[in-house]
Amino acid sequence: MSRRHIHYEAAFEDYLRSRGLPYVPVDEHRKVIFAGARVKSFDFLVYRPGGKTWLVDIKGRKFPYDIGGNRRCWENWVTREDLDGLQQWQRTFGDGFEAVLVFAYWLTDASVAPPTPYVHPFRGEYYAFMSIRAEDYQAHCRPRSASWQTLALSTRNFRRLASPVQAA
Repeated sequence: MSRRHIHYEAAFEDYLRSRGLPYVPVDEHRKVIFAGARVKSFDFLVYRPGGKTWLVDIKGRKFPYDIGGNRRCWENWVTREDLDGLQQWQRTFGDGFEAVLVFAYWLTDASVAPPTPYVHPFRGEYYAFMSIRAEDYQAHCRPRSASWQTLALSTRNFRRLASPVQAA
C-alpha cells in the first residue's frame, strides 16, 4: 500500500484518518503500462465531500530547507515524471477526478512561520500540507535542472496558486 516508512506520506495518511476523510493508499511498487509506456503511480485517492476526488502525489520537503548555509522555504520542485504521470492518471480517470500535488512540509524550525496556520502533529513532529492542482503547476512551472529532469514554480507563483489542504 502506501510507503508508511516515508514519514511525509505517513503524516499525510494520519491527517486524512484524523479528519475522517475516505482515502485509498496506492501500491507504488508497481508501475502501470498505458499504451506501451510505464506511468508513475500516485500516492492516494482522496474522496472529498462536495468536491472532485483527488489523485494525490505527495512531495515531502523540509520547511525551512538549509542548503550550503542558505535557508530556503517553499521548496516545490517535482520531476517531469511526477507531473506527466499525474496528468496521465487524470486523463484516464476523467471527470470527477483531479490530479493534485500535495507538498507535505516537515516543519523543522519553530522560529520560522509555517506555510499555513494548519499544522498537523505526527510522531512528535509537525507538518503542513499545501496542495496545488497539477494543471496549475504545469501551466506555471519552469525547468529547474535539465540533468535531473526537475521542474519548479517561483516562490511567488507557488504561494499564489497553492492552498492549504484544509482550505482546498
